[in-house]
Amino acid sequence: MRIRDVYIVDAVRTPIGKFGGAYAGVRPDDLAAHVVRALVDRTPALDPARIDDVVFGDANGAGEDNRDVARMAVLLAGLPVTVPGVTVNRLCGSGLEAVIQAARAIALGDACVAIAGGVESMTRAPWVMQKPERAFPAAHQQMWSTTLGWRMTNPRMPQEWTGSLGEGAELVADKYALTREAQDAFALESHRKAAAAWAAGEYAAEVVPYPGVDLLRDECIREGSTMEALARLKPAFRTDGRGTVTAGNASPLNDGAAALLLTDEAGLAATGREPLARIRASAVTGIEPQLFGLGPVEAVRRALEKAGRGFADLTTLELNEAFAAQALGCLEAWPELDRGVVNPRGGAIALGHPLGASGARLAGSVAHQLAAAGSGTGMAALCIGVGQGIALVLER
Repeated sequence: MRIRDVYIVDAVRTPIGKFGGAYAGVRPDDLAAHVVRALVDRTPALDPARIDDVVFGDANGAGEDNRDVARMAVLLAGLPVTVPGVTVNRLCGSGLEAVIQAARAIALGDACVAIAGGVESMTRAPWVMQKPERAFPAAHQQMWSTTLGWRMTNPRMPQEWTGSLGEGAELVADKYALTREAQDAFALESHRKAAAAWAAGEYAAEVVPYPGVDLLRDECIREGSTMEALARLKPAFRTDGRGTVTAGNASPLNDGAAALLLTDEAGLAATGREPLARIRASAVTGIEPQLFGLGPVEAVRRALEKAGRGFADLTTLELNEAFAAQALGCLEAWPELDRGVVNPRGGAIALGHPLGASGARLAGSVAHQLAAAGSGTGMAALCIGVGQGIALVLER
């Protein structure tokens, strides 16, 4: 069997909205449909009926994004009903998992053209309730928020595995002796780089504003933030004087969607476009759940090894900033890496982290950066709750 080359022809995303912000009135399936439609409209030479599959990542799927949000996006975007859609869930890595699965189908000849992406509305994630064990219980029933984190936890899970995501970030800070000041400085730099990238027009090629919503850039960027302002924030997870993780050095809660158009050689010819980049290799790994933030460490190493590349070959690395402590912990574990190539246009602390969409956003950003540079090797990587890491290598 011949393994086919897989190309990223285009990549788009919405501006990322903050929790309860600009997209509070927009359903997640409509956000997904918007980026799918935008991809199709930006490639008029491609007959939409040629799209073999649409793969979308979605971390929660408990509300309006239920019933296979990828298929809902296909229908709401006005694509032919013959175009199928499938939704995948690898929590924070879901969007990148969608890209990898779509690319794998193309590489194996099961598809020629595919759309891969991700979506999340953390604002509109519903509260849910378990069914009672018997009819009509007299006592009050527990309601659970599906916005983020553990719920309805299996009692067989060891307690150290089921702590909060923030406590997991604190454990990484402990492991590498990462100070509060170092985390705040990393967060401040994320906002600075994001604001500079927007001011320089570096996101113009990929961002497609949602119609009817007054949001033209990512909603959580705070270009006026300072170390003094960040220092005034109280630790959010440890309140015993040992805490270092705050709302200021962690990613916010967000809403947004992203999508990429993937093809093989024949599909590329049908688009009439030059590709942004080519997919080279990917890897997914596991780690102790409480140390989920270090999940990318081994995933990145394995992906580079599969690609026949090393850290010195990377011209850009988009590392998801779930927490400053988590991102800094990964960088500490990669002493060979030039930190100057990491998140050159800002990261999730500033831009936002709409769970299921983030991996697709990162892959699309790497592809656009490689296209702007004209050549290079790029990496997208994320940590994943419950202890996983995921990475993708792109080249141009």
